[in-house]
Amino acid sequence: MTLTITSARGDARTQSPELTSAKRAAVHVGASCLRDGEIGRVGLEVEAHCFDLTDPMRRPGWAELSAVIAGLPPLPGGSAVTVEPGGAVELSGPPADGPLPAIAAMTADRAVLRDAFARAGLGLVLLGADPLRPAERVNPGPRYAAMETFFHADHTGAAGAAMMTSTASVQINLDAGPQGGWAERVRLAHALGPTMVAVAANSPLLGGKFCGWRSARQRVWSQLDSARCGPVLGARGDDPASDWARYALKAPVMLLTTPQVVPVTQWVPFAEWADGRVMLGDRRPTEADLDYHLTTLFPPVRPRGWLEIRYLDSVPDAVWPAVVFTLVTLLDDPAAADVAAEVTEPVATAWDRAAHLGLGDLRLQRAAVRCVQAAAERAPAELEESMQRLMRSVEQGRAPADDFADRVVAHGIAPVVTQLAQGGT
Repeated sequence: MTLTITSARGDARTQSPELTSAKRAAVHVGASCLRDGEIGRVGLEVEAHCFDLTDPMRRPGWAELSAVIAGLPPLPGGSAVTVEPGGAVELSGPPADGPLPAIAAMTADRAVLRDAFARAGLGLVLLGADPLRPAERVNPGPRYAAMETFFHADHTGAAGAAMMTSTASVQINLDAGPQGGWAERVRLAHALGPTMVAVAANSPLLGGKFCGWRSARQRVWSQLDSARCGPVLGARGDDPASDWARYALKAPVMLLTTPQVVPVTQWVPFAEWADGRVMLGDRRPTEADLDYHLTTLFPPVRPRGWLEIRYLDSVPDAVWPAVVFTLVTLLDDPAAADVAAEVTEPVATAWDRAAHLGLGDLRLQRAAVRCVQAAAERAPAELEESMQRLMRSVEQGRAPADDFADRVVAHGIAPVVTQLAQGGT
């Protein structure tokens, strides 16, 4: 979820056209949310929690993390490196022509990143939620400080803090595809959500405690305002651009840039600001304000010209390539997409059940087995081991969360986290 905000934005009041109505705002959102074109490109973002190899309770500080990143050599896959509010480290890869090149590039970049952090006495752990430490922000960015204030005013302070500082994901970015297929593609991206949440669930603990959910990460997101973090899909799902515009205008304004980042502590849907019913910063919004507002919306599938799929927990190196390949194949391969649409229909809205029970829910497991099978039949030899491992787990009704929980019960949280931080599997 990291976004870099620089002073180049300047004052939105003088650098961008003013919006005179919610209707005009809706047109602006709908015109840019998806780009017509071919499918095939894949971009990956992988977040990992950072731990001290000798003291897993200590959260490495901003200066410490920045120094390691500043000393990195050029990454072979071209990923950018950023730091999440709680100190998790994110690799954001450039678009690649298909899942296999994207996976190979991310794998190479992760190897370089792990080595650099290990030399500094730090380890990077792929889990959907920090299982050990309490929520704490280390990134001093003004955006994140303002977000904390907003969440407290919204009475979701604890969930907001956990979301920003204690969760991590594998994010997949895919081309929107031809305009005539947008509705079907966006519907399937949403319908796959619960099944893939169950497959990738990898956060049974949060803040030192078992939480009773396979995906504490998804649980945390569900505790935030659904107007900002819930699914975008409309009742019929036949016009993704209109659905996104409607969602964006109903969502409350979180932050203003004036150019300083300032939290908005009252509930003001963007539509009310655009229509002039409420003034924020003693002015009406501009197109720049609207563009920035869109960066503060966190639905599980977010249109940004492409499809940004945000609902996967961060999962171990042994299986994330298979998880990525599975989801990309189910959306980009027409025959696999047909299978996915059919088998996920009974569980297409079971988000909470997927996060709570994972593959312990038999309907979700049945859908997951069919989906992973469809992807495995199309997997290249380079991914055979990862796909076989994922297939075995799904057939057994187990997600990464189950393996992690078993190890914690046997050995304790801190020893298992330390082993993972040191590169153990």
